[in-house]
Amino acid sequence: MNERDWLAERFEEQRPRLRAVAHRMLGSLSEADDAVQESWLRLARSDAAAIENLDAWLTTVVARVSLNMLRSRGTRGEEPFDLETVEPVAADGAEPEDEAVLVDSVGLALLVVLEMLTPTERLAFVLHDMFAVPFEQIAAILDRSPEAARQLASRGRRRVRGASPAPDPDPAAQREVVDAFLAAARDGDFEALVAVLDPDVVLRAETAPGTVLEVRGAEAVAGRAQSYAQLGLEVRPALVDGSLAWVSIQDGELFSVGAFTLRAGRIAELAFLAGPERMGLLDIAFLDA
Repeated sequence: MNERDWLAERFEEQRPRLRAVAHRMLGSLSEADDAVQESWLRLARSDAAAIENLDAWLTTVVARVSLNMLRSRGTRGEEPFDLETVEPVAADGAEPEDEAVLVDSVGLALLVVLEMLTPTERLAFVLHDMFAVPFEQIAAILDRSPEAARQLASRGRRRVRGASPAPDPDPAAQREVVDAFLAAARDGDFEALVAVLDPDVVLRAETAPGTVLEVRGAEAVAGRAQSYAQLGLEVRPALVDGSLAWVSIQDGELFSVGAFTLRAGRIAELAFLAGPERMGLLDIAFLDA
């Protein structure tokens, strides 16, 4: 086996992990595939003999490529970062269970929440909390100190934890409640809409990459649902990038995709992605109604 074949074999072993990193960074499987392909091209042009840890090298490259893609969207700048104003976090390797945010798969709701983070917060949070990349490596990617990387991950973690309610685990119950919500929206039944919504429900809609509209409270969300119902949308269940969601269609064109999170039998969170640019980046497989 020559060196290129060996590199290709090692790269294919890492491809699922690299794709997962890029997907969580970019919120799109098609963009994630682009980032992974760019990582392979960079590897093919590199001196493999000079790479001491290929797995870490590949993670660094796909993270940097994804970060550059996020920044190129040009819709979200970095917020001022001051170590003095950020609360301390546990040391590496000593984080209690309630501090860690570890997920095996990324649903639509989490992707929308991640869009609320700055690119550097997102990178630090995703790499450390989801993939256990040490802060020293993250710091090198961001050209910051390990402490700064730690604080960026902490800030991202607090935003994610504060925005995402614990979901009810029963998919059948979720489908029943969501169907009731959609029926009430079609009928313009305000009281029925409020009845299936948690009093503290939050709706988040990514109207453009990096731009998230947020609406809170059952009455406010019900009013928003009534206004959307007037658009005459057809709503169908689907798997979107592998997660259960509901896709809205207007005049035969994809309009938006939404996910619902239940708590105690009511909808506690609604997350939507909209716009032709965003919809074109999603892998959508419709399910039987």
